[in-house]
Amino acid sequence: MKNLIIPENYSSPLTLRETQSAVKYIKDTFQKKLIAGLNLDRITAPLIVFSDSGINDDLNGVERKVSFSMKEIDGTAEVVQSLAKWKRMALHRYGYQNGEGIYTDMNALRRDDDVDNTHSIFVDQWDWERVLTREDRNTDFLKKTVETIAHAVVDTFYGVKAKYPKIQGDFNRDVFFITSQELEDMYPDMTSKERENAITKEHGTVFISQIGSVLKSGKKHDGRAPDYDDWSLNGDLFFWHNALNASLEISSMGIRVDAQSLMKQLEICNATERTKFEYHKMILNDELPLTIGGGIGQSRLCMLMLDKAHIGEVQVSLWPADMVEKCKEGNIILL
Repeated sequence: MKNLIIPENYSSPLTLRETQSAVKYIKDTFQKKLIAGLNLDRITAPLIVFSDSGINDDLNGVERKVSFSMKEIDGTAEVVQSLAKWKRMALHRYGYQNGEGIYTDMNALRRDDDVDNTHSIFVDQWDWERVLTREDRNTDFLKKTVETIAHAVVDTFYGVKAKYPKIQGDFNRDVFFITSQELEDMYPDMTSKERENAITKEHGTVFISQIGSVLKSGKKHDGRAPDYDDWSLNGDLFFWHNALNASLEISSMGIRVDAQSLMKQLEICNATERTKFEYHKMILNDELPLTIGGGIGQSRLCMLMLDKAHIGEVQVSLWPADMVEKCKEGNIILL
């Protein structure tokens, strides 16, 4: 509740019924543009994995996973927190080659997330992954991929405005790129979130790269698990969100670890015990393809385009009772 924002004189541009129609339009339109831009195939994906598989996303390494025993299957199952590792295994198993990729509708539960205007314990996103060559493991290739995604967002928004004239505003099609260290140097007295707001307010569309390592200040811009993104080749994509007068992260993505960067990052995090898992062994033995991938928040994208003040206006989830009441008082109607 301490992070809940109630915009003054807030009113949703669309009715509840119009909102449901617009959510479907955004999801249908955006994923078509995404798969065309990145050459992706739609595949099915798991909701649950074995807890001892090493496949589940550990996020920052401290979040508790939703787990349970099964009636007829030995072991413990976990609800996924994302599919960062699973997708790379799938590309290998299904025989995808350079320039080809996959995407899926990923639904996850993150029980330890702090719920607020932009965070829910229910996570829905497009998870995607694409094979690349070692020569493409560089900043230029990362930037080109980011621009493809950003352009798909902006082009979808033009369609939304045409279909729903009550939607106002605009997005910057040109992405401003900056590293997390450059951003800290620019705003040394701000928190990470304050820096994100400042730079995105100025440029509209921003990609902050190199997230996960400790900065000169001795702090991280944000946490990253050590075993999927290469911290020197990753980042977050932000758009300026008028309803909240703040930046809104739409995508976290990156070029994935190879054998060298995996061991380096595991050692930094004192997590070398993970090398016992099949996924980590396959990377260290160069058996998995080199890839780039990420997640794009479905509800966040809808929230952004429809100028909604709370993610609960475009998805159904669970919220604290006092949050529901505060939102109602502020004319924010949660689904």
